[in-house]
Amino acid sequence: MPHIVVEDLRKTFWVAEHAPGLWGAVRGLVRRNTRAVEALKGVSFSLERGELVGYIGPNGAGKSTTIKILSGILVPSSGRCRIDGRTPWHDRISHVARIGVVFGQRTQLWWDLPVIESFALLRDIYRVPPAVYRQTCSELIELLELEPLLVTPVRQLSLGQRMRCDFAAALLHRPDILFLDEPTIGLDAVSKLAVRKFIKALNQTQQVTTILTTHDMDDIEALCDRVIIIGGGEILCDGSLAQLRSQVSSRRHLRIDLQPGQLGGQLLRFPVAGVNLLNQVGDSVTLAFDPRQISAAALIHRITEHYDVADLFVENPPIEEIVAELYANERDPQRETTGGENGGV
Repeated sequence: MPHIVVEDLRKTFWVAEHAPGLWGAVRGLVRRNTRAVEALKGVSFSLERGELVGYIGPNGAGKSTTIKILSGILVPSSGRCRIDGRTPWHDRISHVARIGVVFGQRTQLWWDLPVIESFALLRDIYRVPPAVYRQTCSELIELLELEPLLVTPVRQLSLGQRMRCDFAAALLHRPDILFLDEPTIGLDAVSKLAVRKFIKALNQTQQVTTILTTHDMDDIEALCDRVIIIGGGEILCDGSLAQLRSQVSSRRHLRIDLQPGQLGGQLLRFPVAGVNLLNQVGDSVTLAFDPRQISAAALIHRITEHYDVADLFVENPPIEEIVAELYANERDPQRETTGGENGGV
């Protein structure tokens, strides 16, 4: 049985409107105009226990509304949601005892207290048995390397240090489900790698079902085998990264380093159908090609017939480009996505 089941979830907000200026404000006191905003328009998906899923979309797509419903904060306008047999907004007390939430922009730690005292308060709030608390806290302190931070007031921690402490705080009661909202926002490269490593290890070793919402596509590529993309309150895509790429575009990138001096400051140019020049800096060239029109091997052969190549490699387009193209297609369904329409390099 799936750990999380969401069926035809809908949420409509009523937003007040009034004309600008003083007169508009006065009229708004007498007669308030409202308009309906459909944040969710029939969202459905299911997650098996232990899945780690990326839940992504542009601002205003409905990500936060979905997470707030799943965590029991919001009640949907209609639809069904069952999490481990519970309805979040009906069984809120028992539900929040089994979930953990980490928000990159907020903290659940007490600002002026040392970290270890915040942990003790959370132990009492969640009624964690003393023996379980000692074991869990010790494991998290070791995994996240928190020992030097325990007596430091939260307000004196760096962002990376605070995020590591927030992860521990969210896991002290051993939740079955973890909601992560921009967990690496603002972190430096070293801290990001540490957080990603921890999330991956937690998911693999303890089978914690994890939903990750983020705008950092590196997080998605590093952590998620499955991605759900939402736009305009509707699911646009649900599948693996490979399925996402194939749904939007079949393009590949060929990056080439030519032997110096061959181009003489000119752009690389020769007619090959299905190939476009994306970028050229000196003797380094990036081409986009459609393997349905020309294979990577055939394209490389054509290049080496005309130029001396120092190095080259083939790669998929960055996931950011794929997601941006999917958003653009959602706004304009007639937009071409196949690439190579210019017919040559």
